[in-house]
Amino acid sequence: MTEAPLTTPRTTGVRIAHTADLDTATLKAARTLLYDVFDDMTAEDWEHALGGLHALVHEDGELIGHASVVQRRLLQDGRALRCGYVEGVGVRADRRGRGHGAALMAALEQVVHSAYDLGALGAADEAAAFYAARGWQLWRGRSWTLTPDGIRRTPDEDGCIYVLPTPSIPLDLDTDLTCDWRDGDVW
Repeated sequence: MTEAPLTTPRTTGVRIAHTADLDTATLKAARTLLYDVFDDMTAEDWEHALGGLHALVHEDGELIGHASVVQRRLLQDGRALRCGYVEGVGVRADRRGRGHGAALMAALEQVVHSAYDLGALGAADEAAAFYAARGWQLWRGRSWTLTPDGIRRTPDEDGCIYVLPTPSIPLDLDTDLTCDWRDGDVW
């Protein structure tokens, strides 16, 4: 029997935990990771990733991947839908292409299918094919947000919103979709 070379990743699997159950060091590591992954990460973006379930991947004791799902309300065709909104999906640059992102998403997709009417996320152009290959579908209708001053269009988000339907709720991807309000990027 031969041993695996030291360069073989030793992934401990995906850990799922609520924000309230994560210690300060883990939250700090997740925030640092996301700031390293995204050059346009903001304090509001980090806040959007909090308050729900986090999927975490560690390798050799170090956090190398993060994603979270938080509850939001989306309005579609006269219905208020309980949405598992995916935030903060990132894998350290030198660990990409090894299935960590897929493992993070598989864990969160299971949560979405078990607890929500649908999943949703805002995808950057370079990540769209990754989500589409996993069964996420591009929302083709117009996007809106419910602001403190009423419903407002979010045309810059059109073509960037992906949803993960669940069997319980039929969706028409060509209708308008409205998200609840939050500071920073609303989608």
